[in-house]
Amino acid sequence: MNPMLLSKDTTFLIGPIATLLGYLMNGIFWILNKIGIPNTGLAIILFTIVIYMALMPLTIQQQKFSKMQAIMQPELAKIQKKYQGKKDQDSIMKQNEETQAVYRKYGVSASGSCIQLLIQMPILFALYRVFYNIPAYITQVKDAFQPLVDKLIVTAGSTAYLSGTSAASQYASHFTNANFTDGVVSTYTQNTFIDVLNRFSTSDWQDLASKFSGLSTDIHNTVTQLERYNNFLGLNIGNTPWYTFRQALSQHSVILIIAAVIVPVLAAVTQLINVALMPQPSTESTGNSTADQMTSSMKTMNYIMPIMSAWFCFTLPAGMGLYWIAGSVIRSIQQVAINRSINKMDIDAYIAKNVAKAEKKAAKRGGRETVTQRMMSQYSSMNTKSLGEQSSASSKSSTASSREKDRKIEQAKQYYNSGKYKQGSLASKANMVKDFNHANDSRSADSQTKQK
Repeated sequence: MNPMLLSKDTTFLIGPIATLLGYLMNGIFWILNKIGIPNTGLAIILFTIVIYMALMPLTIQQQKFSKMQAIMQPELAKIQKKYQGKKDQDSIMKQNEETQAVYRKYGVSASGSCIQLLIQMPILFALYRVFYNIPAYITQVKDAFQPLVDKLIVTAGSTAYLSGTSAASQYASHFTNANFTDGVVSTYTQNTFIDVLNRFSTSDWQDLASKFSGLSTDIHNTVTQLERYNNFLGLNIGNTPWYTFRQALSQHSVILIIAAVIVPVLAAVTQLINVALMPQPSTESTGNSTADQMTSSMKTMNYIMPIMSAWFCFTLPAGMGLYWIAGSVIRSIQQVAINRSINKMDIDAYIAKNVAKAEKKAAKRGGRETVTQRMMSQYSSMNTKSLGEQSSASSKSSTASSREKDRKIEQAKQYYNSGKYKQGSLASKANMVKDFNHANDSRSADSQTKQK
């Protein structure tokens, strides 16, 4: 069964989320109807506000992560420069270790923004399902079709006619499966008819009334009810802007042309404004190829998506474009508030909080990991903070000295893992730190010798 069928989306994960969002959309429309303004466009705007307010905590986390990325960027860039052109396994491992140590130093994960995106993506796909197939989720909109559908199904030639319309192109197999059992029309068949009628433009309704003149009253009542639901500021959000544009050309109407392009243009412009307000990731390489590729892809998509959405808005019902516009406006307002909040944020306190959380999580996984992370953080700090000052001296250091330092660091780690002392005990930690500090002392002595 097609996942876009009126019987609601059944796709794994997205289907259940769409059902929950559908309940919310249906509830909003029910309230609007109770106060005398049952309007699909207004319901979409209110629904979008509720959803984006619910997602705001995730949005804030994303923005904070972007801020941390900007702060970490100089240290990550130094590591990249330090190991530039070095392809041996030892250098690659050290580069990865130092890069990860920088992330641990600030208490964030390299995949920090990915988690929020992974949570939001199913919700956004589910939103698309709800808006694309509103009768499946809003009871009153479905009920507007029902009287006509009940009569249309039992009218000779209706199935063949509907299956041949452009609106039915994606439902060809559904008409094959449509059936009558003991004279009772199946719910599947009713849903298929509503799916097709929901895609009808104004001209499609006119053609249907012309073909089945005996149902002209029912068709008129259905269209009148749907126009009441779909009319938003003079626009029928059930029509596609492309249909309105062609209608405007045939009628030589400038007003209709403006009405046709206003939704796609606003969808693109509002998204571009939203992108401009968002903190942009640095173009400087971090040394993490995966993270760099992700950053580059996101920057590209930020500017391609507004253009794509404008095109989609021409071919999809205007209600979908209204959702994009409402979403972009809400995100822009949120972004202004978030930017002000982050600019006033105590970064040092935030970093300390992140580090404390990371240490707590590491402690739950075992004390050894916490100490090892601390050691690698020290090692990273030692290399990245003094990289500029020591670059000249480091280039003159002997290979033997460098290997000896690395050997002692590795020896400290092996000593900790040797089992001589109980892992996590004060004795094991003290001896590991002792060996690590000894390696640092050796390095310092070598540096002083070279300076003399």
